[in-house]
Amino acid sequence: MGLISSLRVSASALMAQRLRMDVVANNVANMNSTRAAEGSDGPYRRQSVVFREQRGGGSFRDLLGRAAGLNAPSGVEVASIHLDTTAPRKVHDPTHPDADPDGYVLMPNIDVVTEMTDLVGANRAYEASVTVLNATKSLAQSALQIGRR
Repeated sequence: MGLISSLRVSASALMAQRLRMDVVANNVANMNSTRAAEGSDGPYRRQSVVFREQRGGGSFRDLLGRAAGLNAPSGVEVASIHLDTTAPRKVHDPTHPDADPDGYVLMPNIDVVTEMTDLVGANRAYEASVTVLNATKSLAQSALQIGRR
């Protein structure tokens, strides 16, 4: 794998983990939202990011390399943002405007501990990608220094 390919892989990981952190922040921000933004019935639904290996381009070189099994890793991409299908929590609050006739309100099934754990994992992965990016940059600078001597 060349230096440019390594930079592309690191950059794709940085973008993917940043989106993961944004989704976690969105979940925490909406943990008390009793109405979904889409106008659908029910509370906000937790979201999570699904990753997959980034597909190589459709160039002849990429297709030939894939057929020969010589393709280097090409990074990570977001396959989808998954909506949680678990049932919402029922909280008894008869004064809430969204309460049903029995006084229960449907609240998002978001656990702060789970969200913070996911955030820490995304942060660590982001830091690892930055470390790889800096190491690649250092290698490129060392190679340029060799050429000057």
